[in-house]
Amino acid sequence: MGIEKLLLLPLFLHVVLISWVGVRTIQARIASVMGGETKLRAIALNSDAWPDAVRKLGNNFNNQFETPTIWYAVCGLLLVTGKADWIGVGLSWVFLVARVLHSMVHTGSNTVPLRMRAFLVSYAAVFAMWVWFAIRLYMIG
Repeated sequence: MGIEKLLLLPLFLHVVLISWVGVRTIQARIASVMGGETKLRAIALNSDAWPDAVRKLGNNFNNQFETPTIWYAVCGLLLVTGKADWIGVGLSWVFLVARVLHSMVHTGSNTVPLRMRAFLVSYAAVFAMWVWFAIRLYMIG
């Protein structure tokens, strides 16, 4: 498998994670409304009206479109500039694993210190990817 495919594989798996969290969020919201726990009028303009268990799923789903966007960007730039390498691949996998752990904690126990550690690992990985990309682009060639 080429380096480009190895760099892209974590992105494809992240889309699977997004889909999994999204489906769980939709299921939880439907169950909450159908079970009478949530009134549509209450959530029409304010998502804070969802029960906590439903809100944490929705919050995690939204999180998948925040920090990961800069990960997608750096991966795309590594590919189009021909700078994809084993360091980028390794950091990309670290980012994905940390995001999966973050999602598991966020949608499960929601232990904030543990969730924060997973977030910080993912953020450090994507930051390192950007630094490495800059070094490869401007210094190493």
